[in-house]
Amino acid sequence: MKVIGIDPGLASTGIGIVSGSGLNVIRFSYGTIHTRAHARLPHRLKEIHDHLFQVLTDEQPDLMVVEDIFSLEKFPRSGILLGKVTGVILLSAATYNIPVCEIAVREAKQVLTGNGNATKKQLEKSVRARLSLTLPIKPDHASDALSLAMIGLMRHDDLCAS
Repeated sequence: MKVIGIDPGLASTGIGIVSGSGLNVIRFSYGTIHTRAHARLPHRLKEIHDHLFQVLTDEQPDLMVVEDIFSLEKFPRSGILLGKVTGVILLSAATYNIPVCEIAVREAKQVLTGNGNATKKQLEKSVRARLSLTLPIKPDHASDALSLAMIGLMRHDDLCAS
């Protein structure tokens, strides 16, 4: 099975891809889609769409796991922008008929570290340990995306049942 994890972000969208079964990851890759800060919003969304579309064409995943968006009361605009990015991501998945599951960041942290309040560094360290990597996974968005993909591989039947 091949699972793609997506950590949505307007400036940087993380992508992680794992292949394998259950806890056994046979192959993985990760990266980010960066958009130009000076570009207008529609163009930035198109950049995300075009890059993601190419990844989906090349990789043909069986499942997509996307970090569920949230909004902080102090920064409501961020939640709205993340919603627009997530819409582009979900549309890309639908175009390829890829099943999509959304996972809250706390759930991802709980599954991989045992602590729903774990820091980004603790989550990255857990992902790195499970993949037997010695060097840190950078940037954080890529590490977060890999964590989502790993959870999709481990729990795909439970995730997509809801």
